[in-house]
Amino acid sequence: MNKGIIFYTHGMWEPIGSAVREQLLKCNIPIVSCSLEPLDFGKNIVLDREPSRITMTEQILTALENTTADTIFFCEHDVLYNPSHFEFELPSRDKFYYNTNVWRWNYPKNYACTYETSRSLSGLCVDRELALKYYRERLEFLKKNGYRTKYGYEPGTNRRTDNYEFVDWKSKVPIIDIRHYGTITPRKCYRSSFVKPPDWSTWKTTTMDKIDGWDYNLFLKMGLIV
Repeated sequence: MNKGIIFYTHGMWEPIGSAVREQLLKCNIPIVSCSLEPLDFGKNIVLDREPSRITMTEQILTALENTTADTIFFCEHDVLYNPSHFEFELPSRDKFYYNTNVWRWNYPKNYACTYETSRSLSGLCVDRELALKYYRERLEFLKKNGYRTKYGYEPGTNRRTDNYEFVDWKSKVPIIDIRHYGTITPRKCYRSSFVKPPDWSTWKTTTMDKIDGWDYNLFLKMGLIV
């Protein structure tokens, strides 16, 4: 089965956007990007839309429809991906798989946190046909019920809205979710920011020079730390 990346964005924060794209290109995986403005990144499709939940769903679906890969990695414009993330092989074609080896960088501070159940769409790997089925259902649901409907972002993790299954996995080297001030979802980098707290026994914090598998000089070179 061949692997591919779908990359969807509503707008780039710099230098974060450039750093993320530069890092993804090192991973040597075919990329289909869907943006709201032209973007020189992989095979690019532009949607003339305003940012919204429905737009994001349409972007994901558009990218899925334009890739020829069987195994899909969801990638976002504010997450740094290590090549080990793309070494993952799907054990099954009927489940959604989340990489939970994630550090959340409270950008631009020199601080990051992690915990066991940190599941995000940006860490998803899934069979293309399953993803197409899910996102076609999701788009129909959102158009019928309205974009304000509480419909979770992560397929399989919310039993109120779908009956799909999910499984957690961990890459050898963590991915880094850059929680900047423009993120759509809450930053959740401190204990006080959680409404539904995770398992605090797995909670860890660190500085950016101590994240295993990442070179602090790379962050400096990318202009992410000044």
